[in-house]
Amino acid sequence: MQEIDKLRAERNAVASAMKGKLDLARREELIEQGKQLKEQVAELEGKLAVLSERLQQEGQRIPNMTHPSVPIGSEDVASIRKEVGRQREFTFPVKDHVELGLALDLFDFEAASEVSGTKFYYLKNEAVLLELALINWTLSQLLSKGFVPLSTPDLVRSTVVEKCGFQPRGQNTQVYSVEGTDLCLAGTAEIPVGGMYMDSMLPEASLPLKLVAFSHCFRTEAGAAGAATRGLYRVHQFSKLEMFVISRPEDSDILHEELISIEEELYTSLGLHYKTLDMSSEDLGAPAYRKFDIEAWMPGLCRYGEISSASNCTDYQSRRLNIRYRPATPAVAAAQQPPKSKKVKTTLPPLQFVHTLNATACAVPRMIIAILENNQQEDGSVVIPDVLRPFMGGLGLIKPKSR
Repeated sequence: MQEIDKLRAERNAVASAMKGKLDLARREELIEQGKQLKEQVAELEGKLAVLSERLQQEGQRIPNMTHPSVPIGSEDVASIRKEVGRQREFTFPVKDHVELGLALDLFDFEAASEVSGTKFYYLKNEAVLLELALINWTLSQLLSKGFVPLSTPDLVRSTVVEKCGFQPRGQNTQVYSVEGTDLCLAGTAEIPVGGMYMDSMLPEASLPLKLVAFSHCFRTEAGAAGAATRGLYRVHQFSKLEMFVISRPEDSDILHEELISIEEELYTSLGLHYKTLDMSSEDLGAPAYRKFDIEAWMPGLCRYGEISSASNCTDYQSRRLNIRYRPATPAVAAAQQPPKSKKVKTTLPPLQFVHTLNATACAVPRMIIAILENNQQEDGSVVIPDVLRPFMGGLGLIKPKSR
C-alpha cells in the first residue's frame, strides 16, 4: 500500500509537470514516465487485492473471545445450568416420532426421498397444523414481549454469510451455495437479519433492538448419519423462528440471560422435560462468546436432543458487518454556563460497535419430535399441548385414521 501511494504521488507530480510549457522531447519523456508509473500501479494493485483477500481469509479463521465462565474442553464437559420437569413414565411400549408419524399419516419420507433426496420430508394432515400452530403461538408470545416480527429472504450473498462467522466455501461446510452465483441458502435467520443492518449507524436510544424472524433454514448436514439423525431430527430444510438482538456492549450479558429465560418459558409452557446447558469452549463455534443450549427429553429416541441455543456473539459479527451506534452526547445545561460566555463546543462521542445475540425460539421439526414422543398415548394417538389448541382450531388429540 505504501509503494502504491508513493507511485501515485509520482504520477501526480508527472501530471502537474505536463501542465507547463514543455518542448516535445520533454513532453514525450513525461508521457512515457507516466505510462510506466500507471503500469506499475496496476500491477501492485493486483498484488494488493490478492494479499487483502488472503489476509481476510486468515482473519476469518480467528474465533471470538470466550467468556471466562465457559467450561473448557469438548461437549462432554458442558455444565447443566437448570433442569425442568422429569421423564414421563410409560406403561406401554414407547414409539419414536417416525413410527407415530407414519401410523398417524403425518409424514412422508419416502416420497420426499424420491422428489428431493434423503433428509427431506413431507408434512401431512395434522402435522401441517402443528407446524403452523407452533410458529403462530411462539410468535404471539414474543410479540407480547416487545419483539418486532420479520420474514427473511432464503438466499443471501456469500460475503454476508462470511461476515456472520460462517464458512460457505470451506470443507464440510453446512451451507448450500448456488452454482454460478454469489448466493447461498441461509442456514439460520441470524444471517439475513444481521445483513439487514450491515453498514448501519444506530442511535443509542433505539437499542436494544429485539427482533424475531421467521425463515426457512437449509443445511447440508455434511457427515451426519446413523440412528441419531433418524426422521425429522437432522434434515436439510426446516422452518424456524429465531430471536435476534442488537444491543449496547454493557447490556449483552443481561440480554443473553433474558433470551435463555424466554426459551425456557416457552418450552415449560409446552410441558417438556428439558435441561439447559452452558456449552463448552469446543462447541461454541466461531462467533459465540458464550452459548446456552436447551436439550429436551425425547423418549422415542431414548435420549436428550437439542431443541434450541442462545448465543452472545459480542462484537464479532458487528465488526465484520460494520454495525455501530453513537452513544448519546452529554447535554450541556445552559444554567451551567456563565452569562455571556462563549458557547461550549461539544464533541460527539466516538462510534462503537454493537453486540449481537441470537436464540432459537422454535425449530419446528425438533419441536414436533418432542411433542409427539412425549404426548403419545397407548392407542397411538397424540395429545396436543393446551397452549397450541387455540392455534389448531381447538384440536386436542391427533387420532389414528380409520381405515
